[in-house]
Amino acid sequence: MTEMTVEELSPEADDVEIEGTIAELPNPRAVSTRYGQKRITTVRFEDDTGTVDLTLWEEEIDAIEEGAKVHITGAYVREWADDIQLNIGRDGNIEMVEEE
Repeated sequence: MTEMTVEELSPEADDVEIEGTIAELPNPRAVSTRYGQKRITTVRFEDDTGTVDLTLWEEEIDAIEEGAKVHITGAYVREWADDIQLNIGRDGNIEMVEEE
């Protein structure tokens, strides 16, 4: 797994490791899935090279706060409406990083 930057992300990239900041954390919305009601939100994730939409679900939303520096592992990129979107895989993880 190679650590990437926003600039290096491309559609279909898998097993992405990336570090950056949660620039914007909108209120989650409820969606119906085959597993019942789930909370989802799309945050603005940024690093020194750019910004990208990051989709978060349920516990992932609770694990972060706006303005926090985060480390993401096991993410993947998909194209959505002519834009790329970062998603965290089933085995992926997002956690806040302590600033040095």
